[in-house]
Amino acid sequence: MSQTVDLTKVKPYGDTLNDGRMQFSFTLPIPAGDEADEAARQLLMKMGIAEPAIVYSEDLGVGYTFFTAYGQCHHTVDYSSIEVPKVDVDIMDKYGVEDFIKENIKRDIVIVGACTGTDAHTVGIDAVMNMKGFDGHYGLERYKGIEAVNMGSQVPNEEFIAKAIELKADALVVSQVVTQKDVHIQNLTNLIELLEAEGIRDDIVLICGGPRISHELAKELGYDAGFGPKTYAEHIASFVVNQMVDRNLI
Repeated sequence: MSQTVDLTKVKPYGDTLNDGRMQFSFTLPIPAGDEADEAARQLLMKMGIAEPAIVYSEDLGVGYTFFTAYGQCHHTVDYSSIEVPKVDVDIMDKYGVEDFIKENIKRDIVIVGACTGTDAHTVGIDAVMNMKGFDGHYGLERYKGIEAVNMGSQVPNEEFIAKAIELKADALVVSQVVTQKDVHIQNLTNLIELLEAEGIRDDIVLICGGPRISHELAKELGYDAGFGPKTYAEHIASFVVNQMVDRNLI
């Protein structure tokens, strides 16, 4: 990294270091035209953006306009002081996980996953559960020593828990993609309440993941870990097997 970068005063980079140049894209509920462009420009000014320029706008129909704009930011952030809660575990590859299970747990473990509630998106849960995995990372179904059960999408929390009890699951993996009006918070909270009512919360490793899921949020809701984008099966598996040993769930 260039020595001219002051990590206590980091600002956006566009054409030259520390020029503060930024690109924006957004939609306003107003009809396209000169007035719309000016409204978008004034909005950026109120956000503290200097020299805002609307370089592109498009009529989306029914009174909506999409904008692309550029401007200059004078604010900075102290990167050196930032601390983000993260899952604290050494990530093993597929073969490392398999060896860990064989040496430390000495039995097959059961991991049940689903996209619960009304959420119909399976891309996330499929990426970590299905045998082919994603982006060159095999899914949990391919791991020796792991019985991975993918229940798919729109699975009611009650059915999810019933399957966990039936299979004597060691870990549950919940994927949440739809987050409008914090519906994911409500659903994840409901799952915790149901698990506690069944008296099995402390007997399993509970994980949630999704585009707006962070480890900090997951812990606040009562989960053992939260994984966001760029999570693969080895992240989930490494955490689960270590938790099982640490908590004597073997």
